[in-house]
Amino acid sequence: MLSLDSLDTDTAGTTDGDWRQLTAADVMTRDVRTVPLDWSVDRLSRFLTDNAISGAPVVDEAGRLTGVVTLTDIVRQTGSGLLDLAQRDDSFYQGLLDRELSDEEQRAFHEAVDDGVLISDIMTPVVYSVAPETPMTEMVDAMVRGHIHRVLVTEDRLVVGIVTVLDLLRIITRN
Repeated sequence: MLSLDSLDTDTAGTTDGDWRQLTAADVMTRDVRTVPLDWSVDRLSRFLTDNAISGAPVVDEAGRLTGVVTLTDIVRQTGSGLLDLAQRDDSFYQGLLDRELSDEEQRAFHEAVDDGVLISDIMTPVVYSVAPETPMTEMVDAMVRGHIHRVLVTEDRLVVGIVTVLDLLRIITRN
């Protein structure tokens, strides 16, 4: 598990309307929908589309963070027959992470999924996580440098929140 706690970033500013003084706890979404390791990819695809989200943290039986799974992981696993997904580089998939899917695209995920494949088979086990007190500037810097669309906020490997690119844009555009 990677931690962003070691990044150096300037945090100059004031707390009166200055987003640079905010922490992960200030901007995170606390109601995080997690998924277990043993769900089928079909169940996962329905969960993601039903909740209109592009990814979710993966937790073990004790609720500890073990990875993250996204629509991109499903696309990589299923393929559509229309594209040779193995020939695509990471930049191709990064564009899919936070865009909305049409009803037809959502149905295609459900139709192409193999019930024998589990979340544990397709998830990304390397997760960027931060502590609740991590300054927002550190998260923004890491997200930009690492092309990261979501950062999980954890305490003792338990997910307590999530910060997405959209959360950060909402904060920045309000100030």
